[in-house]
Amino acid sequence: MLNIVDLRNDFDGSIKKDLYKKLTQRTGTQNGTNTISIVAEIIDNVKQNGDSALKEYTKKFDKAQIETIKVSEEDITAAYKEVAPELLETIKKSKQNIWSFHEKQLQNSWISPKEDGTMLGQLVRPLEKVGLYVPGGTAPLISSVLMTAVPAKVAGVEKLIMCTPPSQDGSINPAILVAAREAGVDEVYRAGGAQAVAAMAYGTETIPSVDKICGPGNVYVATAKRLVFGDCDIDMFAGPSEILVIADSSAVPEYVAADLLSQAEHDILASSVLVTDDVSLLDSVKTEIEKQLLGLKRNEIIEKSLKSYGFGILVDNLEEAIEVSNNIAPEHLELCIKEPMSILGMIKNAGAIFVGNYSPEPLGDYMAGPSHVLPTSGTARFSSPVNVDQFIKKSSLIYYNKQSLEATNNDIVRFAEAELLDAHANAIKVRFNK
Repeated sequence: MLNIVDLRNDFDGSIKKDLYKKLTQRTGTQNGTNTISIVAEIIDNVKQNGDSALKEYTKKFDKAQIETIKVSEEDITAAYKEVAPELLETIKKSKQNIWSFHEKQLQNSWISPKEDGTMLGQLVRPLEKVGLYVPGGTAPLISSVLMTAVPAKVAGVEKLIMCTPPSQDGSINPAILVAAREAGVDEVYRAGGAQAVAAMAYGTETIPSVDKICGPGNVYVATAKRLVFGDCDIDMFAGPSEILVIADSSAVPEYVAADLLSQAEHDILASSVLVTDDVSLLDSVKTEIEKQLLGLKRNEIIEKSLKSYGFGILVDNLEEAIEVSNNIAPEHLELCIKEPMSILGMIKNAGAIFVGNYSPEPLGDYMAGPSHVLPTSGTARFSSPVNVDQFIKKSSLIYYNKQSLEATNNDIVRFAEAELLDAHANAIKVRFNK
């Protein structure tokens, strides 16, 4: 079921080039100018018509006739009664792990005075309002609530709202509501798709505008985030999910197959890639995939995903495997090799790195602690997972007294005049009667 790619004789690099392009440009048929025009129209309608546009789109896309957009306290209280105590305890454990990891990322403001009377510093402040988007669809992503909301609360965000599409009866999955409350979300709204992004960016009669929008979504949500960026901030331009496993002869085929399948069930555009220097391991993993697939509920999605974007890549050695991984820059990277710690220094590009046979990707999805909202489609080359830094802003602090400014005033004037900006120079000169 995996597409086999043999790079051992790829002397001119053409096979690698084609492979990298296919894996980093998984947009499907819904992307392009048509999607942009559809989303732009939705955004404009929400900007102009607010709540009425939201209700119209909820009826059209979610098949739900809703009277109230905001989820009530009664709804949240009722949700707690519907969630099993064991699941609630798991949500609490996950929240604690996420909190413990992210609080280590906190930064403090600082001021550095000098003997000449100057003071320079940096003020660290949390964002005031953040909006979270949580998808509905075929799988209720309870964990995505925690993985976006908790880092924001650790950062000190004052107001945290969440939009998520309702079911046809207008309800929200109880576990999502419970996770939102446990994570510190202040308000939840029945709104999904591009229209929810527009509402959080520009505000409606019910939903307040926010400073930043975070969270995963389909191509319409991602496009909407692109289009509103600049009027508010966003976390990232997220694409379909992906995993890359580097494995040698010490890897357990059953484990590797299970991990590849776990990613393929997300979406038909998800990619699952095994890179190995062991032909027999690759053969065993292929057999295991076919065996395990029979017992999985989302096997149709998995089959389509693996057919298009499932790859078994053969290389000469681990060094070449690392090179392949660094070029793909995967969202999730598993190191299923005998001595995984020995190659950590060679890994340059990955959203999250899972070390060893007992650190599978679902561990990071749910319980480990680091946010599972990660850069995709090769963007791990230059971007990072959702973290506390994404929910803060920094202001530079500059203080000079008269004497310290006078000591450097000639240099400032010289710069300004060299740039032909005489008003800049004058702002210094007037202070010293020049």
